[in-house]
Amino acid sequence: MRIIEQIKLDYDDVLLRPKRSTLNSRKEVNLERTFKFYHSPKVWTGIPIMTANMATCGTFEMARVLAPYKMITTFHKYYTVEDYKKFFSGKNAFKNPDYIVYTMGIRPEDMKKLKDMQKMKLMDNFSFICIDIPNGYVDRLLKVVAEMRKNFPKHIIIAGNVVTNEISEELILQGADIVKVGIGPGSACTTRRMTGVGYPQLSAVIECSDAVHGISNDQGCGHVIADGGQRFPSCVAKAFCAGADFNMFGAMFSGFEQSGGETVEKDGKKYKEYFGSSSNHAMTEYYGKKEAHRASEGRYALIPYKGDINIFLQDLLGSLRSTGTYIGARNMKEFPRRATFVRVNRQLTTYLEAFDQGK
Repeated sequence: MRIIEQIKLDYDDVLLRPKRSTLNSRKEVNLERTFKFYHSPKVWTGIPIMTANMATCGTFEMARVLAPYKMITTFHKYYTVEDYKKFFSGKNAFKNPDYIVYTMGIRPEDMKKLKDMQKMKLMDNFSFICIDIPNGYVDRLLKVVAEMRKNFPKHIIIAGNVVTNEISEELILQGADIVKVGIGPGSACTTRRMTGVGYPQLSAVIECSDAVHGISNDQGCGHVIADGGQRFPSCVAKAFCAGADFNMFGAMFSGFEQSGGETVEKDGKKYKEYFGSSSNHAMTEYYGKKEAHRASEGRYALIPYKGDINIFLQDLLGSLRSTGTYIGARNMKEFPRRATFVRVNRQLTTYLEAFDQGK
């Protein structure tokens, strides 16, 4: 047993210090980025924000809304081959491969489904493949990443989840282009409560991004996704300032018309379901039961219905542009260069929250 004495930080532990800026308007802040990768020869351009690969936000409906913004939808694992066949065919066939992600696990059934997708040439519709498991420290993940790199040399491969620099580096070296960082920070995740395992998310992003950005070649370098724990647009800004190349979250994408989950009426008000992938609800809904050797590590919640998502997207992107003007960053690449974090013990005044009318 050992104890790390150094303080590790979460999004709530810091604020960004403002700096002198030559920007005259939020319009001058460019949120698009262009990335080149350590393995994949692809070049990606867009706004590096993506949905979590959850049934309540990683949906076909969400992809049709986010793609015009050049933002990414990470599909949940529960779509069938037939579902994808319909999505990519017909009059309304989806044709933006750079803004959707195919998600898979490492179980035999995941591999079989992937082979079926390959046979039908459906993987040609994706630029990204995400190999997603809650515990990215198992040896099997490294083996699968290496196999996937051989079988899909041109795809951008995402792998995770992890929170430390050594395994992040190893995932890149084995074949991943992007490492997904986060164990337990999400609002629908109870891993920290149930297992005691995790790492403060801001520090995890700082340390993992510093590690993988150092792995580079003539083509590109390793990249990081900050996955989970973003409760407000400010958290998204802080993750980018901490070195994250992409931001992934679920809760802020939940509750909208385009979100997944059933719409529920309760006491005359509308709600939408929101649940973690390891919740009792998800395991029962998609696998028929919770296996005897497992514990639930996710929540089931009802989120007040929020209507159309486009208003939220405007606020989210406007908030990031505003961050840029405060710290003097003209584009997303400059966010970490211009950022100075200030440790705080309180960052929000909450007096009016109980009286907020949502207007």
